[in-house]
Amino acid sequence: MVGPLAEGKKALIVAGPTASGKSALAAAIAREFDGVVINADAMQVYRELRIVSARPTPQEEADVPHRLYGIWPAAEHGTVGKWRDAALAEIAAAHDAGKLPILCGGTGMYLKLIVEGLSPVPPVPPEIREHARARHAELGPVAFHAELARRDPVAGAKLSPNDTQRVLRAWEVVEAHGAALSDFHAAAPLEEASWPTLLLDPPRDLLGERIDIRVDRMIADGAVDEVRALLTQNLPDTLPAMRALGVPELAAHLRGEYDLPIAINALKASTRQFAKRQRTWFRNQLKAATRLDAQFSESLLPEIRMFIRKMG
Repeated sequence: MVGPLAEGKKALIVAGPTASGKSALAAAIAREFDGVVINADAMQVYRELRIVSARPTPQEEADVPHRLYGIWPAAEHGTVGKWRDAALAEIAAAHDAGKLPILCGGTGMYLKLIVEGLSPVPPVPPEIREHARARHAELGPVAFHAELARRDPVAGAKLSPNDTQRVLRAWEVVEAHGAALSDFHAAAPLEEASWPTLLLDPPRDLLGERIDIRVDRMIADGAVDEVRALLTQNLPDTLPAMRALGVPELAAHLRGEYDLPIAINALKASTRQFAKRQRTWFRNQLKAATRLDAQFSESLLPEIRMFIRKMG
């Protein structure tokens, strides 16, 4: 069956907070409408984080086509601009194959970048400005510039280590938003595409229960060993992969700072806080989305089928 949106150059977005069931929903749509699931989650791009990022299992990835999952090593500093280029290529490939591209994820900045563009640059929180200046004082201009160049090669090539103000600005932007200044300047809205959006938004109590279940499953599936293996690489704490939900909490346990039950409770709490921020962002930024006030289940499929068939 040919995807109903391929001819019109549209791409479906499936969004929602963590543990809302969006991956299962995207896979169900891909099975029924000959689709390709394209990752739009900033942590599921990292190869070493399958369990803690709740990436689809190898069997789930084989069941329907999945793209941009586990594509970068944890040692790489991925940015939204790099992801956007890769996502656009996968969307085009899906269209060329007559398939429905399905962008699935909970990283709002990724979705905003690909739909709207990201200019002007959003504000940088004061605490990140302070951190930038402290880091600059600690490392010195040359080493700080080298760190910027690793995270934002374009800015690193353009700016002199002695151009302190602009170097700090470039570092602050990539630290705050995971995007280089050049990403913001280059990312224009994609007028040739349409972006119908399904937003899963379960009730808070239900979502909290699902988060607890997910964290317990992660631990049972080997999340501690996954983080232990990651730590053997001795990667800088400034890398995005080292700040993924689950990594700081389980790393602290592995360093002997507290017992595993305390680490698990800390991870559940931080995941709930993250989901709260996601829900707020989606409600404010995806106002045109078709919102489903439920966790994904098979009972939603008739409504979803109708939505997708109307999109063409």
